[in-house]
Amino acid sequence: MNQSKVAKKEGLVDWQHVYSLLFTSIFLAVFIGFSAMLLSYFLDIIADSFMHFHESYHSASPKDVPAWRRLLSVTIGGVIAGLVWYAIRRKEPKIVGIAGAMKGQKMPFWKTILNVLAQIFYVGTGGSVGRELAPRQLGVMLSQQVQDFGTQKGFLKLTDEDRQLLLAAAAGAGFAGVYIAPITGMLFSVELLLKKNSIKNIAISLMMSTIACLIGSIAKGFTPYYWVASGDFSRWLLIAALVIGPLAGIAGAWAKQGFAWAQKKQASGKVILLTMPLVGLLTGMVAWIAPEIMGNGRAVAQLAFHQENEQLILFFIVLGLAKFAMTFLTLYGGGTGGTLTPSIALGAVLGLVVSVVFAGVLPGIQPWHFALIGAVALLAASQQAPLMAMFMVFEIAHLHSSALIIFAVAVALSSATAKFYLEVCDKKRAL
Repeated sequence: MNQSKVAKKEGLVDWQHVYSLLFTSIFLAVFIGFSAMLLSYFLDIIADSFMHFHESYHSASPKDVPAWRRLLSVTIGGVIAGLVWYAIRRKEPKIVGIAGAMKGQKMPFWKTILNVLAQIFYVGTGGSVGRELAPRQLGVMLSQQVQDFGTQKGFLKLTDEDRQLLLAAAAGAGFAGVYIAPITGMLFSVELLLKKNSIKNIAISLMMSTIACLIGSIAKGFTPYYWVASGDFSRWLLIAALVIGPLAGIAGAWAKQGFAWAQKKQASGKVILLTMPLVGLLTGMVAWIAPEIMGNGRAVAQLAFHQENEQLILFFIVLGLAKFAMTFLTLYGGGTGGTLTPSIALGAVLGLVVSVVFAGVLPGIQPWHFALIGAVALLAASQQAPLMAMFMVFEIAHLHSSALIIFAVAVALSSATAKFYLEVCDKKRAL
């Protein structure tokens, strides 16, 4: 009788399953952290080799690089990236994205590696597209490889739910390892991919993102990605959030639709051998006058966060539109990359434009406050991920906690506005 009770108690916990999940989580987090660190070094090597430029929060724009070198760099980048993307897309197996991997599709190992490196390479040469997609894709592919190997060898016991969790958490860890933002990495996994806020999902995702973040910081340290002035966020900014939120919601929805259309209709086959060099050339020509449009959008946002001259608002409107146009053309021309940091850049410009209306009205308010509110609000709208957007800007800019209540209002309004607008558009298309 006693022996049967002991056996029943021992059977309450499947320790092989627990050890499998913990071991795989920790191993993947370390592996992805080092991979993210190497991607950061690779980006620096490319930027230094092509433009003698080292990006940092002190110097986000290659404005000191000669214009002819900027033009040559991104044009050559477009030629080489176009060749790589053409080569890896022309034959089976097809490139599988994160969404496909979450549905059970297999990400080809070498093609995914080349796709990731091509993205980082093109951004390093000055290409206008986000670089945050690459580490996420790499993380998911590595997660698939480790899970499959462990399952085939018989030392891992994972459920289908575990496999989904490890894929999503790996994507978040890849992001956290590059941007040194563990909470954002966790929220990307849980809010955008899993869409289920269970304790297990949060714990595993946060643990993996934290480990990857600590390892990734070996390359970048814990310095802020965006440098902004220090100081509290006044409660008066709630008024600004009420205005910026809905405006950013509409603009974010437009950006989401635009980027999605460009990716859906993007060039394929041999056409990419022509379109990517042309996009690179056009980017270089625009960068001849406005070097801030090069890269993933960091330079545009950084410039907006430091701007106090109201007379330059027209310049920023043109700069924001140019940044959107070049990112749109990169995706349409056959390029692959993220849209998170370009969205932050667009939102920062929007917030700066709104600040002109409130200039001299709200006491103690600076334009950079508006730019940050616009950045987080438009990011939330374009990604339909309010929590991830709020904590991403908060983490990578190292902001004071007083920013969170202002961000919360702006993000709630922008996300709801964008969702409503997108649903109306879907219903119109269905008629």
